[in-house]
Amino acid sequence: MRRPKIGLALGSGGARGFAHLGVIKVLKAEGIPIDFLAGSSMGAMVGCLYAAGLDIDRLYKLAGAFKRKYYLDFTVPKMGLIAGKRVKELVRIFTHGKNIEQLEIPVGVVATDLMTGEKVVFRQGPIADAVRASISIPGIFVPEKLNGRLLVDGGVVDRIPVSVVKEMGADLIIAVDVSRVKTNSEITSIFDVIMQSVDIMQNELVMSREIASDVMIRPRVEMYSSQAFTNIDEIILIGEEEARKQIGKIKSIIDRWKEPPIE
Repeated sequence: MRRPKIGLALGSGGARGFAHLGVIKVLKAEGIPIDFLAGSSMGAMVGCLYAAGLDIDRLYKLAGAFKRKYYLDFTVPKMGLIAGKRVKELVRIFTHGKNIEQLEIPVGVVATDLMTGEKVVFRQGPIADAVRASISIPGIFVPEKLNGRLLVDGGVVDRIPVSVVKEMGADLIIAVDVSRVKTNSEITSIFDVIMQSVDIMQNELVMSREIASDVMIRPRVEMYSSQAFTNIDEIILIGEEEARKQIGKIKSIIDRWKEPPIE
C-alpha cells in the first residue's frame, strides 16, 4: 500500500524560525517522513540546512551558537541596513556549497520579486543565493540581485508556502507558523518597526494557508523577539512541544489516507 507523500511548509519569522528545528526533531523521532520541504525566509534557511544532511543534534548546537554578530554586516542604508554577505557565506559553508537540486530532500525556497510582486520559487541553483534572497526582510536586508531580479523575503508574498509543497507533489501537508503578531510589544528600534509591520501585514494571509494545509502547527513563540536571536533553546523546545501535541492528528490523517476507499 502506497503511503502518502508528506510535505512540510516552514513559515517565516526571523529568530522564532528556530522552532522549526523542534518540529522537525519530533516528526523524525515519531517516524513521520518528510518527502518535500518548502520554506520562506527563516523557514527556507532551516529547511535547507536540514535537507543538506546536517543531523538534528548538530543543528540544535548550531542554532544555540547563532548570534547576531555572526550575520550582521551593517552597510550605509540605501536599500537596506544589512549587506547580507556574512549570512550568505554561513549558509554556503554549512550546506557545503551545494545546489538545491543536490539536497537529500526536494526543497522549494520562496522569495519575492520586488519589481513585479511575483512569487519566485527556487528548486535549483546555489542554496546560498536562494536562501539569501528568501531572508531579505524589506528595509533590513539589502535585496538580493539574482538572474535579473531584485529579490526580497519570501514571506512578503507567501509566509507559509503550503501551495509550494502541494505543487511539488505532497499528498498531505504539515504547515508551521512561527510568526503571529505580538500584541502590545515594545517597539524601540527600526528593526522592531519593520518586523512588527511585516507580521501585521501578513497576518490575514495566513488564514487561507491554514485551510489549505492538513495540519497547522503553531508554536507559541510570539513573545520572543524575531530579530534578537536570544532564548533560542526555549524557542526550539516550544517547537517540540507544539509538534508533539499534533502527532496524534498527523498519524490519524496518514492512516485514513492509507485506507482503501469503500466501494
